[in-house]
Amino acid sequence: MTHFNRAVLHLDLDAFYVAVECLRNDALRGKPLIIGGSSNRGVVASCSYEARAFGVRSAMPMRQALLLCPEATVLKGDMEAYSKHSALVRDVIEEQAPLFEQASIDEFYLDLTGMDRHIGCWHWSTELRERIIRETGLPLSVGLSVNKTVSKVGAGEVKPNGAKLVPAGTEKGFLAPLPVGKIPSIGRETERRLNLLGVRTCQTLSELPPRLLEREFGKHGLIMWKKANGEDDSPVVPYREQDSMSSERTFHADTIDLRFLQDEIRRQTAQLAYELRSKGKLTACVTIKLRYSDFNTFTRQAKIPYTAQDSPLTEQALLLFEKLYERRQGVRLLGVRFSELVPGTSQLNLFDDTEKESRLLAAMDKIRDRFGKGAVRKGGK
Repeated sequence: MTHFNRAVLHLDLDAFYVAVECLRNDALRGKPLIIGGSSNRGVVASCSYEARAFGVRSAMPMRQALLLCPEATVLKGDMEAYSKHSALVRDVIEEQAPLFEQASIDEFYLDLTGMDRHIGCWHWSTELRERIIRETGLPLSVGLSVNKTVSKVGAGEVKPNGAKLVPAGTEKGFLAPLPVGKIPSIGRETERRLNLLGVRTCQTLSELPPRLLEREFGKHGLIMWKKANGEDDSPVVPYREQDSMSSERTFHADTIDLRFLQDEIRRQTAQLAYELRSKGKLTACVTIKLRYSDFNTFTRQAKIPYTAQDSPLTEQALLLFEKLYERRQGVRLLGVRFSELVPGTSQLNLFDDTEKESRLLAAMDKIRDRFGKGAVRKGGK
């Protein structure tokens, strides 16, 4: 059941990468702008509303985007700059909000429950939005309701640079006429399957028997049904910055098998990269840890452009291992560590990746989601 006493604010920075680039170069304002891979094999990570008017969308092959909008300016993207501007927004929120969650580099949830007894939640939300715009120069849209799902949809409906209040008790009516794809947990493939069943609006989805949806979609079917009815009890998880993640393995017997050690690095790196993507994180530093038979332990690290993709991370990890490893010495332990993590959605990883690579990783991640993170990985060279 929906908790009518809750108050959850969703804050979404509009076309975030584009907005940051326009702050850095005012001449870009009002022009078609695409952020993403610079080659024709690259993928669009983000684009301005002017480019969207031509049909350009995130995750679209750059080649197709430029055919639709040949006059667009293409920028590779600067994750370091985007992370800094995201931190500016987070600092303002952290100073004022009683409880908040950073869902990605450009999205935040705030739990304002109980604040209405002191100052109206909507009034407070409006003031916060105005302060962020004033202090950072970044446009943003906000949605306020009794839960995360409805607030996120609300913010999306008033983009760009808008604000939406969905009063308690009106959640289902607000969602009813909207396409099912507006619900955050429904992706393109699930929307397609629902459309084949004749389900196109949230109202139709909310009226279906839950058992039918569970039979067709498993547990996700029940989740979709609840959200279409405006129900979502998921909490706002307090913000806590994760500095690093690592994996290491102590072998049963010391080894000098180079191919085995390289394959182990590939395995650990792929699993950590999957965790990065699952948690909406990117890394800018890779470290290799090596312990020999005599228990002497060595590490070596390198900085890289922000990413969560397998290929650049594996390439860097293997290069570090090659520089660190002394042949003919038995290895007792091998580990990989990613640090300097920043929030980011999967789109953030697309600046240098090809469409084929991104699709392959997405397919592999779906298998891992279902069968475990060790269920599948790419073969070594």
